[in-house]
Parts: sequence; C-alpha cells; structure tokens
Amino acid sequence: MFWKLACLLVAFCLLMIWLSWSWGRYVEQKNLYLSDEARATLGNYAREAEQAWKNGQNAGVDAWIQQVASRESSWIGVIGSDLQSLSSYPLTSREAQHLTFLRGADWPVSRHAQGLPWLKIAFPDDPSLGSLVIELPQRFMPGRYRAFWRVITNGVIPGLFTLLLCVGLYRLLVVPLNQLREQANAWRAEQLNARLSSQTTQRKDELGELGRAFDQMSERLQSTVAVQQQLLRDLSHELRTPLSRLRVACDSEQDLPALRDRLAREVDGMQRLVEDTLQLAWLDTERAPLPDEQIQLQALWEMLCENACFESGWPSEQLRCELGGECWVRGHLNTLAQALENILRNAIRHSPPGALVTLDGRRDGEYWHLWLDDQGPGVAEEELERIFDPFIRLDGSRPGDGGFGLGLSIARNAVWRQGGQLWAQNTGRGLRIHLRLLGA
Repeated sequence: MFWKLACLLVAFCLLMIWLSWSWGRYVEQKNLYLSDEARATLGNYAREAEQAWKNGQNAGVDAWIQQVASRESSWIGVIGSDLQSLSSYPLTSREAQHLTFLRGADWPVSRHAQGLPWLKIAFPDDPSLGSLVIELPQRFMPGRYRAFWRVITNGVIPGLFTLLLCVGLYRLLVVPLNQLREQANAWRAEQLNARLSSQTTQRKDELGELGRAFDQMSERLQSTVAVQQQLLRDLSHELRTPLSRLRVACDSEQDLPALRDRLAREVDGMQRLVEDTLQLAWLDTERAPLPDEQIQLQALWEMLCENACFESGWPSEQLRCELGGECWVRGHLNTLAQALENILRNAIRHSPPGALVTLDGRRDGEYWHLWLDDQGPGVAEEELERIFDPFIRLDGSRPGDGGFGLGLSIARNAVWRQGGQLWAQNTGRGLRIHLRLLGA
C-alpha cells in the first residue's frame, strides 16, 4: 500500500509539473503574442502596401493608406529601408520617434506598456523595398481574457486534477473499505455466506490481505455455525431414543429395583452423549494453543490399557504395544490421552472376542507415524472418511453395541489441534487408524 500511494502521489506531482509548464506556455502564447488571425491580417496589409507602392509609388501608397484608415482607427504608415515615409506626407517628429523602436509581429506584447505598440512588418515579396508600420489596433491586443485564463490556470485545472487524485485514492482505499463494511453488516444480519469480490481479495497489498482474512473468517464462521447447528440437530435426534425409553419405563409396571436400574442406565447414556457432544463442540471451536509437553507413548498406552481392560473385561495380553521407550511425542497430555482412548475403545468395540489390538509406529523425520490395528470386519472404502463425522455409526459394516458415533470425531479434532493428522485404512484383517504426531 505504501508504494501504491507513493507512486500515485509522485505521478500526480509530475503530472502537475508537466501541466504547469505546458499550460503556461500555451497561456503565454494566448496572453503575450499576437493571434494567428492578427498576424494574417497584418501580413495582408503589408502585401497590399507593397503592391500599392509598386503600382502607384507615393500616390498609390496615399490611396491605400486612406482606404485602410476607413477600416482601422490606428496610425498606419509605409516607410522605406532608410526609415523615410513612402507616402506623399513626411513623418512628424512624434511618428519618427516611434520608429526608433518597432516590434515585429512575432514579438511578445505587454499590456502594461503605455499606449499601443507600433509594429513593423516587412514587405513579403521584397523586404528591401520597405515595410508597413502600424500602431497595433486595439482589437488585436492579446490578453483580453487574461482573468479568464488565470481562473482556468489557478483554479479549474488544479481543482480537476485534485478531484482526479481524490477519485484515485477513493478507488484505492475507500471502495475496498466499503466492501469490508458491507460484509461486516452482512455478518450482523446473519448472512455468513457473503464474500468479498475477487477485485479486493486478489490485491497484493494490506487491503488484499485484510480482505482475504475477512473471507477466511466468514468461511470459518459459516462452517462453525453449520457444525453447531448440525450438532444440535444430531444431539436432539440422539436424545429422543433414551427419552422415549425413559417415558416407557416410567409408564411400565416394573418393580422398583428394575425400574431404578433402567433409569440409571438411560441417564448415564444421556450424560455421556451430552459430555461427548460438548467436548466435540469445544474442540471444533476452541483456537487457543494447547500447552506443549513431551509424552512417552509407551507409558500413556499402559495407562489407557489398564482402564480399557477394566471397562471391557479384556485381558491385557490382547492389547499390545510394539513401541519402545524411545517413542516420545510433543503435545497436550490430556487431549492426546482422550484421543487414543477413543480410538482404543472403538477398536475393542468392533473387534471379536479374543482378537488383538496392536499399537505400532516408526520415526518419520521430525514426526512419529503411529498406527493402531484391530481385527474387526473393516469399513467399506467409501466410508473410511465418514467414520470421522459426528454421530456416524456404520452398524451395517461394523456391527457393535454402544457408543454414539462421536469417539473418532473427537479423536481427530484432538489430534488436529496438536498439529497432527488422523486417518483410517483397511488392512484386509481389520481397520488401521493412522496417527501422525510431532516427535519430541
């Protein structure tokens, strides 16, 4: 933006300098020099005077002077090369005095001089014969519109070019700012799909960067609102079933202990659903950086396996870790533990009894590439990405019980917030979940 404004102002200054010079010369021609019409008329007078001298000598000049005097109120004379009159009437002392300084037709004429200037125009065909001497007629005096040209030069033209500069600055600065204001007003009116024009976002200056940031903000707001609305719709849909079961249980004739157990199970399920949904919403909207620390995957896995074995009843031998003690990653311990726990629970839920769940990995540059294998039926290739969407349960392809379809979605968001990646792959013997985490 600095260079654009600098170039605009420099160009404006250079243009004004050039205009002042060229326009000054033009105005000088208009105000100080005889017009082309005046020069042509005076040239014709000189030609007529020469012709009169050649045809009639002194008498011819006298007749011609009388003829021109009827048209011009100024003094007119014809002199020879010796500065003597070629007419029958000699020059008076006053007229002879004027001959000491005669101007040419192409000389500048000042309006501040006393009286009208006297001009000398040589005979066009034979200048040695003589010249026409004339007191310049008032109608030929230049500078009659001096005030007009002064207003044009000092007022109109600078005003027009200043207006042109203002238009340039307006298009350069105000137009994109107006578009940003319109987009902000659209946000206020909840029109989150409003976007700036490409003319603004493709600029290579600060306003272009601001426009791109506004569009990215719009996209982020729109996606966040869409996710929140989708979560609310899905949550309300998921809550209908346990609420219906609670209603049926309340209306049933079961004995009090069985009814109490039924109600407790439904309430626990709804509580887990609400907590998982809130956790997913927080991970999707929270943008503050998480505290960074060094984490040993082997120790974290052992802690998670202990909890998983207690919940599922699996023996610890079925949950294997092929990683050594050298596997250290950087991240937030609680968030990464929650992500791995959700992946592990998902693997146990969809694996048959007696199956193995294995965690392995290798160093890949500054990252650790980890993968967790189960021995379930796998997922259809076209569904590998959908399993990370909220409330997606592919019961037809991965039969199991429990869960609300939020675990893998929460895990992906948690890993992504730590600068990692999470994706799925079929191995032919089950599903493999890949993690890419920054090494310590």
